[in-house]
Parts: sequence; structure tokens; C-alpha cells
Amino acid sequence: MSLADETLRLTEALIRCPSVTPDDAGCQALLAERLQALGFACETITSGPDDFRVTNLWALRPGATPEAPVLVFAGHTDVVPPGPRERWHSDPFTPTIRDGKLYGRGASDMKASLAAMVVACEAFLAAHPTPPLSIGFLLTSDEEGPARDGTVVVCEALRQRGQRLDYCIVGEPTSVQRTGDMIKNGRRGTMSGRLTVKGIQGHIAYPHLARNPIHLLAPALAELVATRWDDGNAHFPPTSWQVSNIHGGTGASNVIPGTVVVDFNFRFSTESTPESLQARVHDILARHGLQAGTDYDLTWTVGGLPFLTPPGTLVDAVRHAVYDVTSIEPELSTTGGTSDGRFIAQICPQVVELGPPNASIHQIDEHITLDDLAVLTNIYRRVLEVLHEKHSRPGTPVA
Repeated sequence: MSLADETLRLTEALIRCPSVTPDDAGCQALLAERLQALGFACETITSGPDDFRVTNLWALRPGATPEAPVLVFAGHTDVVPPGPRERWHSDPFTPTIRDGKLYGRGASDMKASLAAMVVACEAFLAAHPTPPLSIGFLLTSDEEGPARDGTVVVCEALRQRGQRLDYCIVGEPTSVQRTGDMIKNGRRGTMSGRLTVKGIQGHIAYPHLARNPIHLLAPALAELVATRWDDGNAHFPPTSWQVSNIHGGTGASNVIPGTVVVDFNFRFSTESTPESLQARVHDILARHGLQAGTDYDLTWTVGGLPFLTPPGTLVDAVRHAVYDVTSIEPELSTTGGTSDGRFIAQICPQVVELGPPNASIHQIDEHITLDDLAVLTNIYRRVLEVLHEKHSRPGTPVA
């Protein structure tokens, strides 16, 4: 059976597992069986309350020496809910091939990547059974959800053990038109805030007896919307601030509300920090007569810090592999949402994300082309080969 066929069969088996967050639904056991046959030591790490139990897998195959650098393949087995099943042209958890495409929830985000990683390792280790690399897998069933009991928990456990990670490839669907045309070598940070402005509820015909919090907030809100938080840099676009929800009023048209609640989010570059952004928001509110504690309350949640992997061993190896397989010169990018790369980057100095095209992710009739399955497997295998060549001859540049 060809590598492409192997990847297809494994992707199909993963799609059959209805692994909506946080339910792994057997995906990791299926992958662990393949990895154990290759000599990986597999460990299941569970976390979370009984009603949101998360399954994580850490697998490691030591290299030729104890000092061997560690390359980790990372990803998630959970998927988002399929949505209305009657709108799918085939059952979302029954893998279906139509017109050269494989359909099913998780096909491109990111079960194809996981299958391609495993099959690539099988092919690589068949040719190089004692490589100068240790190879790991870090998988979770809590990436599409709150991400509190998944990769972040495994990373903390590895940190406490003193487990060294040198390189990590996250299989997120990063490509745009063709597999390999875009690599994410970093991600912006994310921080959310919930602002509650306090007023005095009253009859709308007697505003002098009330205090409208929406009116109090409006001037500050306008400035927050218009503020340029930073200019970004060569690697990151400028920091953005966006309102996601505004809640105010009782539902009646003749009542001035007592409070207004605004949910907002920063996606920030390395030019800003959570502390600097928080301070500027408080300054803007104060400038418009709103005092913390008295006129408003504001709670913050930092979802992840920005990270960046500049060109170096891993970026060069991935670029080289993509070009060898596809003749594409991949674009480096830090745009888009967050990923579990933000947690891994806290314990691993070089993290990149590379996966198939993302046009159909989270959509009805999610799919991946069969050609992309084959290309992705060959890229991952070639990355392993390039790093094998480099570490077999220390000092050799990746080129």
C-alpha cells in the first residue's frame, strides 16, 4: 500500500471517531497503537472535571543518543460540532470520497495532519531505524474548546520533568491554496476583557433621576475603537482591538439600564504586552471620567502570549521540505487565530505550524483533497529526513 493510501485509511479511521470536544472517542488509542509498534513509549494524561474529561497523549521514541534533539509532532484529536447534519451531503462522521476529496468532520482540521504525521514517521523509521533524533507526539482532545486541560497541562508536566523539546511541528491547517504554501512561524497573543460600566436604572422619561451607563461609556468606547495600539513589526501585523458583545437594558423600551457589559478582545503583537494594553485601556476610561471600582469593573483573561520562531534550523528544514515535495516557496506568516503552539512555545524554542488548506475548516462538508493527503505526508517525511541529515553531520547547514 502506498503512503498516500496509508494516510487515507488512517484519516478515514479517525474521522469515524465522533470526537467532539472534549471526547477523544478512541482517536488517541488508535494512534498510540501505531506508534507503539514503532517503539514509542505512550502515556495517557487525563485532566479536567468529570463532565469535561480531557484525554491527552504524550509519546516519545528516543534517538540514537541521550543527547539527541527532540522533534515533536503536535495536534488535536477533537473537532468542533458538525452542525445541522441534514445540511451535510454525507454523514459528518462517515468518511466519504467524492470528486477527489475526502469529506468528514475533522478531515482538514486536523485528522489528516495526524494521520500524515504517523505515516511519515513509519516511512522514515523504516529507512532510518536509529536516527539522531528523538521523536515525540503531543496530542490533546481539548484544543477546539476552552484549552484548559489539554496541551497546556501536558506542557507543564513535561516542564516539571525536565523534558527537553527542541523542535515542534503543529499540524494546524495553515495552507491557503495548496498544501505547503503557508507556514505559521508564530502567532499573535490573545487577551479578552469584560467591562461592566455601572449606572443607575430609572424611567426613561426622567433621565435626571437615573444615570445611563451606555451614555457614560460611549465617548470612551469611541476612543477605544479608534486607538492604534501599535504598528506591529516585520513579523506581526498591528495589534487589533475588537468588541465581540454588548449587553445592556432590561428589554423594555422605557427603562434606562443599570449596567452595560462589553466583551472585547485584543490580538496583540510582540510590540505590546498584556500589562501595557491593560494600562492603556484603564487610562482611556479614566480620561473620560470613569473610575475603576466606582464607575466600572474590568476583568481580564490572557489566552496566550505571542510567539515567534525566526528562520533557523526548523523553519529552514520545513521550507526545504516543502520545496522538495511541491516546488513551492512557502510564505511565513503569523496571522490568523491562536493555536496550541502558544503553550508549546513556552517550553520549546522552535515551533512552526504546517498543515493542509483551511478553506473548509469548521464548515458544513469539511474536506481535504486526496492529493493534499499525499503531499502532506511526503512533506512531514521530508522534514524528518532533512533534520536527520543535519544532525547526522553536525554543522551542516539546512539547504
